Amino acid sequence: MLRCLVLEHPRQWEDVLSKAEFTYNAMTNRSTGKTPFSIVYTKSPNLALDIAVLPKCKSSSAATFTDTYKEMIDNVRQQILSSNQRYKDAVDAHRRQSLFKVGDLGMVRLRRERFPTGTYSKLSRRKIGPVLIIAKINDNAYTVALHADCNTSPTFNVSDIWAYKPPDDGIILVSSSELSSSEPGED
Repeated sequence: MLRCLVLEHPRQWEDVLSKAEFTYNAMTNRSTGKTPFSIVYTKSPNLALDIAVLPKCKSSSAATFTDTYKEMIDNVRQQILSSNQRYKDAVDAHRRQSLFKVGDLGMVRLRRERFPTGTYSKLSRRKIGPVLIIAKINDNAYTVALHADCNTSPTFNVSDIWAYKPPDDGIILVSSSELSSSEPGED
């Protein structure tokens, strides 16, 4: 928002900061359906009435006002919870549940962060494997037996592991010498 307001004069952002804040607080929020002003101050921005703590009083109009305000806050809370549930449902629709057992074979994805600085290449393989799953940390993390030339942690998030599907019905054997060699090509 600030970038749009200070488009030609970026050093004058302080001059428009209060306008940006006021505008943001006056806009209707997608999750709550209300403006931050109406939630905090119970009215549109013309009046700034903060009723965070009201003492017990005998005025029926004040009691009605606070009850109405409390009801509105509870309604906002429910709208936020339902909005969060809709976001969760949308994300869960694309999430895949993967559970592996120790001894299964899998393919692991090496993300850019796993490579030492300067060794990552856009053209390098994204998945390596098949690798043996040697330990289950929890439903979300597994330890795999990486080759000795892989200079990265053997613990992977489940989102980076896929079940290995061989191209044919042949039996795949992973020898212990492949897993424990310190140099590539060493037996």
